[in-house]
Amino acid sequence: MKNLKQAGILLILLALPALLFLFLRNSGKNHYSIGRYYPVIDSTSGQVKVGKQIIKGKEIIDTLFHTVPDFELINQDGKQVKGASLKGKVVVADFFFTRCPGMCKKMSSQMTRVQERFINNPEIQIVSFSVDPRNDTVPALRNYADMYDIKTEKWQLLTGDKPQIYRLAKYGYFVTAKENDPVAQNLEDQFVHTDKFVLVDKGGVIRGYYNGTNRKDVDRLITEIDILLQEYEQ
Repeated sequence: MKNLKQAGILLILLALPALLFLFLRNSGKNHYSIGRYYPVIDSTSGQVKVGKQIIKGKEIIDTLFHTVPDFELINQDGKQVKGASLKGKVVVADFFFTRCPGMCKKMSSQMTRVQERFINNPEIQIVSFSVDPRNDTVPALRNYADMYDIKTEKWQLLTGDKPQIYRLAKYGYFVTAKENDPVAQNLEDQFVHTDKFVLVDKGGVIRGYYNGTNRKDVDRLITEIDILLQEYEQ
């Protein structure tokens, strides 16, 4: 009996290094995964919406994910920017206009945190699309960029063809961006646009939506960008 106990102890001691190795190897990996978003048909309205397909409580992963389409717009430096140039980068996108007195200021202030966090990481790109391209000329975008200390190499403010921008919002990012009442006294009422920041992976697939006016939700965005980058490293 004594010999059996000694043999058991010896076996445990021999196995400990291997178990410790497996623990350390796996504990260094982040097993938190970020979902993918794609268009689904609302069964009630028949409208195309973005979401995850859930069947019997389980998410059904489609191998043919929606990707954000290409575009050609102009940035705050007056240079042409093509959507294809974003492929291979993790992108954070939003929609705004420079004359917006309320929500856009909150969004831009929060987006500066994203810029600061990833300023030295060339894999991350921020793009903000103007929903008021008629007034958001290159000089207007440049002034706005200076106001928020926006670095063009990290964060591009984009203007150009309005129908293209609105189509991109609706069918590319699945968010709201439209002209509401161009003669409204209140600037906030002239345009309707989302407060969402949209996270897009290197393949152009949407990976998350976040309230761009909410600090905690932007904290979540920053965390999930880090997680996405870890996925690519692994």
